[in-house]
Amino acid sequence: MCASKKGISSNQLHRTLEVSLKTAWFMSHRIREAMKSGSLPTVGGDGKIVAVDETFIGCDYSVKPKGDKHGRGVAYKHKVLSLVELGGRTVSMLVDALKAKTSLPILKEQIDRQTQIITDEAGQYTYLYQDFEKHDFVSHDQGEYGRGQIHTNTVESIFSIFKRGIKRIYQNCAKKHLHRYVTEFDFRYNRKIDDHARHEIVLLGIVGKRLTYVDSPRAA
Repeated sequence: MCASKKGISSNQLHRTLEVSLKTAWFMSHRIREAMKSGSLPTVGGDGKIVAVDETFIGCDYSVKPKGDKHGRGVAYKHKVLSLVELGGRTVSMLVDALKAKTSLPILKEQIDRQTQIITDEAGQYTYLYQDFEKHDFVSHDQGEYGRGQIHTNTVESIFSIFKRGIKRIYQNCAKKHLHRYVTEFDFRYNRKIDDHARHEIVLLGIVGKRLTYVDSPRAA
């Protein structure tokens, strides 16, 4: 789990380690819990650039109308918001909505005010220049994907890895599970070190944490 770029399924752990599927599932979620670093860190700062973007995945059946069997609309999908400091770390989180009134408080809390923000042309980002040092955006609708350092390519490449992992390795997951998977992918991206060192960090992260089977996604 520390080394596989797109993760490793509980079924694969079950086969490789020769333990029950129930044990492998529970163990993998305990490892994800150990990957957490406590409160979300602040990104950006004077002279730094942070790209902000969101992605949609899966289907949130708590908001999908009963008559819609497919749930293909963006409004029905799980929403993941990511803040990526260019040349630095990423902070991602599962959010319920992406309107300005819900996303702006998150951005103000997680990003240093002296940061240059880069987004796409989505409406919820229109007034970011009022709260941060500078706000630039790219217009995807007009076929623009970058002007020098003004781009969201880095965060979009992170989303690409995340989606390949969730869809191909983990076969999608419910909303109540998703926050731990988001943590797992952020953990690997933010630690561009050898696998052994990443493994040591996870072992240290176990200290003081306990996830019981009753609280785990499998039991829920």
